Amino acid sequence: MKYVVDTHVLLWFLADSPKLSDDAKAVLLNPNSELILPAIALAEAVWIVGSGKTSIPSVESLWAAVNDDFRVEVYPLNRLVIKKTLALFAINEMHDRQIVATALVVQDSGEEVALLTCDRNITASKLIPIIW
Repeated sequence: MKYVVDTHVLLWFLADSPKLSDDAKAVLLNPNSELILPAIALAEAVWIVGSGKTSIPSVESLWAAVNDDFRVEVYPLNRLVIKKTLALFAINEMHDRQIVATALVVQDSGEEVALLTCDRNITASKLIPIIW
């Protein structure tokens, strides 16, 4: 199983926020979890941390946490992901659409995938299995 990590899940985990669900936290704490971080989620997290909107002290500390975790694969925003977004009408927000598209592209490659998110629009779409 591969777990695609949404922006807020990443930020809440690194900030040790009580907003993070127990199920998502268990996946993120498991040393055997294979984590996929969409490039767009990383870029969005850098923007949020850089804007001072979290308790994460700096972009550098965010960057180090991602780079130092051998379980994390940063998945590129590539042509396959962009093409997959073209049909995701159920997802209203651009970043969310690209995160779901990343999960679907990984799933299409034959992997079993779940998305760690509490986003209501993503969950309601029922496009990908959700862990929350």
